[in-house]
Amino acid sequence: VQLQASGGGLVQAGGSLRLSCAASGRTFSRNAMGWFRQAPGKEREFVAAMGWSGTSPLYTESVEGRFTISRDNAENTVYLQLNSLKPEDTAVYYCAARPHRITVISTTPRSYSYWGQGTQVTVSS
Repeated sequence: VQLQASGGGLVQAGGSLRLSCAASGRTFSRNAMGWFRQAPGKEREFVAAMGWSGTSPLYTESVEGRFTISRDNAENTVYLQLNSLKPEDTAVYYCAARPHRITVISTTPRSYSYWGQGTQVTVSS
């Protein structure tokens, strides 16, 4: 079972990126999925999460209105659209999946059983 995150890069402030998280090994269509990020010297923090049905996403306050989480269960992929990026958004972004059949979302990293390898997002001022 693997999660493969991609789509990171270097952008100027105000720019956009779209992160993808492709799952392989089994379907994650019934798992709640989340995105976290970790900046140098800081703890991993919650960014966004979504239940299996794609409804009622949850965002951390600092990204509300700028980031959008979505999922394509047929493709076993979760996305994070990052708009109006700010230098403080610079971090390694990780996708994660909760245990199988756990559909309730969570903001706590330890609640997630599967993690991608991370993709670097760097926003220049």
